[in-house]
Amino acid sequence: MQRYFVAPEQFRDGVITITGEDAHHAARVMRMKADDQLIASDGTGLSALAVVREVTPQEVKAEVLELLAPDSEPAWTVTIAQSLPKGDKMELVIQKGTEIGAAAFLPFESERMIVQYDAKKEAKRLERWSKIAKEAAEQSHRHRIPSILPLASWKKLLAGISDYDLALFCYEREGDRAHGQGIGDVVRAWKQERVEAMESASGKEPSILLIVGSEGGFTEREAEEAQAAGARLAGLGKRILRTETAGLVGLTCLLYESGEMGGA
Repeated sequence: MQRYFVAPEQFRDGVITITGEDAHHAARVMRMKADDQLIASDGTGLSALAVVREVTPQEVKAEVLELLAPDSEPAWTVTIAQSLPKGDKMELVIQKGTEIGAAAFLPFESERMIVQYDAKKEAKRLERWSKIAKEAAEQSHRHRIPSILPLASWKKLLAGISDYDLALFCYEREGDRAHGQGIGDVVRAWKQERVEAMESASGKEPSILLIVGSEGGFTEREAEEAQAAGARLAGLGKRILRTETAGLVGLTCLLYESGEMGGA
């Protein structure tokens, strides 16, 4: 069944109003007509099965039949902090990360970042990334659209680590079992320390920041600074992963450890 995301103000009083490109898609591409059904979400977790009442290329109105439980959202809210990669790699990270279950994406600057950041292109880039996240959320039957946060400096990234229940710094040296710990080891130790107490006290979903380097990886100094700021170093295996692969692997590991894929 076709799914669309609408702004919260377009989802009220039992009526869903779809406009813009989505209305054109519904009318011209899907050829929807009165009495067809669709699913609409407001991007924050509210979703409903609705029946179409009116269709034009500019606007589609649908009546809510029933509200749907947001059962496709992960129990842990994971933000992928990705050092800005070159080319269209960030688009891949956002698209596939959204499908897997990321809650947000935070691009940031690091020492070995290859791409030259252009502030003039920031707004256009964020708009493009947001569109990719929306389309991927629709395709994967998400009830929320992940947030795309503005590019952060290294110092701002470090300052924000304390806002999360757990920050994982993906560091290739930790992939060597003789040297460090894998992401599973780190997360299981953290769960033992904090998750049970936190969930029993408040029922709050754990928030996790997954920090991934650029094509050149992280320097030893960056690893030390991240650790000093409260992040835990974690490896993603013995092999060296591409920057666009590392965050997706880490996210999958986290969702497994949350119990969504049979872990926990």
